Amino acid sequence: MHTADLIALPLAERLQAMEALWESLCRDAPDSLLSPAWHADVLAARAKALDSGADPTSAWVDVKQRIHAKTNT
Repeated sequence: MHTADLIALPLAERLQAMEALWESLCRDAPDSLLSPAWHADVLAARAKALDSGADPTSAWVDVKQRIHAKTNT
């Protein structure tokens, strides 16, 4: 399959292909897909911002609605 073939697929099928590819990468090369150390620092900073109320949050139902609206247009 070529890139042009993937681009021609509907969004839902491209997402399915991406998930299948990611699952195969995780299964076949798990040690090479480790997150870099700086990811932990970013996650800690984001958790601190959430705990302090500095970052706004959304209810999961609202998030799902926004995603659904963006993917079903």
